[in-house]
Amino acid sequence: MILSQNLQINSERLRNWIDAMSQIGRIGETGVCRPAHSALEKEAFNLASTWMEDAGMQVKTDHFGNLIGRLEGKNPDLPVLMMGSHLDSQPYGGRFDGVAGVLAAIEVVKTLNEKGIMPERPIEIVSFADEEGWRFKKGLFGSRGILGKLEPGELDRTDENEITRRQALIDFGCEPNRFSESEYKPGSIYCFLELHIEQGPVLDIQQKPVGIVTGISGPLWLTLKLKGMAGHTGSVPMPLRRDALLGAAKIIVAVNEIATQVKGNPTVGSVATIEVFPASRNIIAERATITIDLRDIDLDRRNRYEQQLRSRIAEICAENNLEYELTEDTNSEPRYCAHWIMDIIRDSCRELDLDAPELMSGPFHDALALSYACDYGMIFVRCKDGISHNPLEYSSPEDLALGTEVLYKTVLGILEKK
Repeated sequence: MILSQNLQINSERLRNWIDAMSQIGRIGETGVCRPAHSALEKEAFNLASTWMEDAGMQVKTDHFGNLIGRLEGKNPDLPVLMMGSHLDSQPYGGRFDGVAGVLAAIEVVKTLNEKGIMPERPIEIVSFADEEGWRFKKGLFGSRGILGKLEPGELDRTDENEITRRQALIDFGCEPNRFSESEYKPGSIYCFLELHIEQGPVLDIQQKPVGIVTGISGPLWLTLKLKGMAGHTGSVPMPLRRDALLGAAKIIVAVNEIATQVKGNPTVGSVATIEVFPASRNIIAERATITIDLRDIDLDRRNRYEQQLRSRIAEICAENNLEYELTEDTNSEPRYCAHWIMDIIRDSCRELDLDAPELMSGPFHDALALSYACDYGMIFVRCKDGISHNPLEYSSPEDLALGTEVLYKTVLGILEKK
């Protein structure tokens, strides 16, 4: 393991920043809940802004709710080298998801500033708005927004309190009718780098602190609404029931069966939310809504499994005399990291004597959205037991420091390249 004094970045400062950020929206001993476009995210932005400004950056929040720090380059007209991640969290989240990427990027710029290195091209660090997608059931909002990739109706989506995203943005200080002012012109982003905790067990199992990401699996998110008929649970004969919850249960099992049909495939399928109406213990469920998440690094295979799932949904609903509506919320193909950036990350790891495995990302990240506008690269940092989206999520200060040092050296390599 490399000692802290061999690092160019300040590992103690980074650790203190992460600890300070973890107090905003804290739940329990180690968990956090920072909803997108909320007062808690605004508090997180204010704290991160002080660190950005101290690192020599000009700071603003755009109309999508993205926090942006810009370090001017010698040639401000060159496309920007962009880094970042997000500061919003899951409702029952950990303190490193997204945060590590934003604060590591700030630490990189702070180190450049301390060493008197003025880059040829501008560097921007972004904490993207609503990466997680749980509040309004649609993620990567800020990273898609700056590229003009928002979908119709996104501002009309509501959270559990019936607050629209439009209203949440206005309350946050944004002006949705001025989105176009915050969009980036094609070609204005040179490349994008994101450091993130792995959110999986590969690095932990291999006992490696840092990994090189090769690409991001393509997520397919579906929402399924089932409609049956309410009735008394004590009197309606079993063969005559139109039980929406029973249908949902069978479909949940089908998702798991389809995703696991070939042992060893990296396909994953999950149903993580379910809503039932009228939700009374002695009324047969009339309606049930579930969300389906199907992902794979192989788009053809994922498409085949999607068709299998759609067929099973139709069969189950017919067998149980249910009506259904299936809508698509997110559909992205797998996106692969740029080879030239991976080469620089490899060189950076070698300089630090790091044996860094190369691995795909199952979770999506803001880098997924940016991949449609520019080349991108990602660095993974080990997390204990592969746990994430959970207050038990943990990455050690030593691992985070090593990952940040790799990010720093990668930035230097990119700046030297062009």
